[in-house]
Formats: sequence, structure tokens, C-alpha cells
Amino acid sequence: MTEADIVAVSGIRVVGWKAAYDGILPQSYLDRMTVEADAQERRRYFERPKRGVVNLVAVDAQGTVVGWACVGPYRGTGSSATAGELYALYVQPSLIGSGIGRALLGAVHAHALAQGFESLLVWVLTDNATARHFYERAGYAADGAVQSDDYDGVSVSEVRYRRSL
Repeated sequence: MTEADIVAVSGIRVVGWKAAYDGILPQSYLDRMTVEADAQERRRYFERPKRGVVNLVAVDAQGTVVGWACVGPYRGTGSSATAGELYALYVQPSLIGSGIGRALLGAVHAHALAQGFESLLVWVLTDNATARHFYERAGYAADGAVQSDDYDGVSVSEVRYRRSL
């Protein structure tokens, strides 16, 4: 990912959240999401990159960004230093099922291996059956860890998936 990709990545992320989390997250939260605000936040991350964090993009034949993934060291506790974390993986919603997500995940796995990670973890919203199925088909399994995040006063649970690399 380059700085020039930020607006496209933010567009994919915002549209992706609104499509994937409709009926899972409060509508008020989703309605407040904008590409502009997300792009501003991505620029801040880009200006001060965190050590070991890599953003990858998938582009189509015309060079248009159609997917984005972010991977780096695991941010939580209770896992070894050789565990990486997939922080995000989004594909333009109209292209879901076309193989872009699988290709991005393959690139993430290759990058994580090159960084010395032995396993990769990802948090998935408990009610996001589509994402859970995607990761399960890719060899991930729920490892028993759960957490909750607050969205506009609504507690939303997540389950952690793990895959050996």
C-alpha cells in the first residue's frame, strides 16, 4: 500500500463495514462512518507507521485497488511472540466471492511467514457468519478466546481464530 492508495482503501473499508456489519452493529454507528474521516485516520497511521505492521492491497487489471489487508504483531496478551495478527481484510463488496480475499490472505500468510510468525490470529465478530466461514475454509479455527467491543452503547462480541503457518 502506498499513500496514494489511502482514499481507495478507506472507501473499501467503509463500504465493507456497512455491508458486512449491517444488522450486527448499530445502524447509528455505521451511518456515521465516512470515507473522508477514515482516510484522515489512515493518513495518521501512514505518517507514523507502527513497527512490523504492513498494509497490502489487491489491484485489478486496471490498477484499481479492490482489496486491502493489514497484518503485524499480535496486539493482545496470552499468545507467544511468534504470533502475528491479521488486523483487517476487506474486499470491495461487489467482488466478494471472486477470489480476491483468498489471494490477499495468501499474501498475508507469505508476509507473516517471512516476518517469522508461526501462527496468525484474527478477531471476527461472532455474528458475522460469512467472515467466520471464510476463515474456517482457509484453515483457521476458533481458539476459545472471546472479547467484546462497545459500539454506540451496544456490546458486540468477537471470537478469535488461529491458524498455524
